[in-house]
Amino acid sequence: MDWLKKLPVVGPYVTRLMTTHAWRSYERLDRVKWTRLAAAMTFISFVALFPLLTLGAAIAAATLSKSQQNDLQDKIEDQIPGIADKLDLNSLVENAGAVGLIAGVLLLFTGMGWVNQMRDCLRAVWELPDKEENPVLSKAKDAGILVGLGGAVLVTLAVSTVASALVGRIIDELGIDKDGWGGILLRVIAFAIAVLADFLVLLYVLTLLPGVEPPRRRLIVAALIGAVGFELLKLLLSGYIQGIAAKSMYGAFGVPIALLLWINFTAKLLLYSAAWTATGSAGDPGPDGVSDDDAPDPAAASAG
Repeated sequence: MDWLKKLPVVGPYVTRLMTTHAWRSYERLDRVKWTRLAAAMTFISFVALFPLLTLGAAIAAATLSKSQQNDLQDKIEDQIPGIADKLDLNSLVENAGAVGLIAGVLLLFTGMGWVNQMRDCLRAVWELPDKEENPVLSKAKDAGILVGLGGAVLVTLAVSTVASALVGRIIDELGIDKDGWGGILLRVIAFAIAVLADFLVLLYVLTLLPGVEPPRRRLIVAALIGAVGFELLKLLLSGYIQGIAAKSMYGAFGVPIALLLWINFTAKLLLYSAAWTATGSAGDPGPDGVSDDDAPDPAAASAG
């Protein structure tokens, strides 16, 4: 893209853009083939999603009353059209123990594979070699990370759900116009709370999974970018599924395709956040003692 620097009007702006931390983070991603990393993360995340949903549905179905189950199915239909009518909550209630046990075992194994894959991808962004550990100890550590991360995610979901519920209740009780300034302000506050919860999870993911200790300022900025982007992606997914995916030409595959796209975008967002933490200031040495500016070109290396 050096030719863009020579253009009469946009040249100076392009030159300035290519010296920013954001651009150098992208260059790092391009160097480590981030589309391949995102594809690997998307596949393992999509596979791990189904036992997670099954386990959650079995637990919810076994602990809710009949009216609450109907309400749950209606809410699922509101959020993800095309899936609720495929769920047989009555069957889940009758077989909650067996379904929950099978889903739990599958989730444990797929979850440990997910942790391992995520670690390798994030370390690849840092251009660090794979860790050589005892296989049994590594799996036990992955299980512990999975449990800790699962707990953190549950807390963020609870916080986000409670914040949304409180906003709706306040709007109803005070008679605030949902489309007025008061309603918009309350929704912005709920969005900010959800971003804060995601921010705390990303602090966990960007450091513990790859086993790195980035500078605090870069870590905070990267986690904030990821948290805001993740909440925006959730809003886009909800609107897309409700308005387009369930009625698209793909038919029954519309929702799964939308979920795959959402997971892929989320994976790329996470990789960019990791690249932000791994990319130092211009001329700063990286983890291998080589600055980002002096990093070897993979194509040139292979040619040599």
